[in-house]
Amino acid sequence: MSFRYSFIFIFILLIHLSCEDTKSDSTKIEKQKIEAQKEKERKRDSLLNAVKIPKGGNNLSVNLDSIEAIQQEQLIPFLTQYGKENPETLIEISTSFGNIRVKLYENTPLHRANFIRLAKIGYFDTSFFHRVANDFVVQGGNSDLQETHKIRHKVGSYLIPNEFKASYTHKRGAFSAAKYSEQNVSKASSPFEFFIVQSKRGAHHLDNDHTVFGEVISGMNVVDKIAKVEVDQSEWPKKNIMLEVKVIR
Repeated sequence: MSFRYSFIFIFILLIHLSCEDTKSDSTKIEKQKIEAQKEKERKRDSLLNAVKIPKGGNNLSVNLDSIEAIQQEQLIPFLTQYGKENPETLIEISTSFGNIRVKLYENTPLHRANFIRLAKIGYFDTSFFHRVANDFVVQGGNSDLQETHKIRHKVGSYLIPNEFKASYTHKRGAFSAAKYSEQNVSKASSPFEFFIVQSKRGAHHLDNDHTVFGEVISGMNVVDKIAKVEVDQSEWPKKNIMLEVKVIR
């Protein structure tokens, strides 16, 4: 009997130790997951903190909690539905140089809907005309403000499928989407940055490479003024050109 009880005791002890090992492994894995998440957040925060923040740049005028983050696989149905509910095609860009009115094309529905959505969120009001290339283009939709990058992070990192139309070329006044060149064989568009062709010759080498989704209908004289500002070696204006975008109708 004594041997039998000893055997049972040892068996129970081994089961207990096995459970403890399993519990320990589970705890270790959970700690690794937590550390990985913390490291991810540290990297994200370091990127935000690396941005040069002008005075007042930390003040958020947009409620981030009100922004729905969109994943790439949700993009087309989301923007299609948003476009039906928000059919506006006329926007106005206000700057210290004057106002620019742009007509957005209905048959580039994903680009139009995305731009209207970001305008209504207030994203563009945190951005600048951040690239100026005289006799070529002026480009907007980015800034060195922390607010801009926080909104980008909340909106999502999706790309908009190209919507090339043979009849929409990069003529003077064309309103077109910027894109990331790295590994972008589909020529999809950045959701955040746009440019206006300022050159009188147009910029037709960009046709079928960037999606033209609108055109300036008034204010090209303002675009010409912006194109003449002093810039640094990266074509960033030495004096920030803030912009505001209003949806007209």
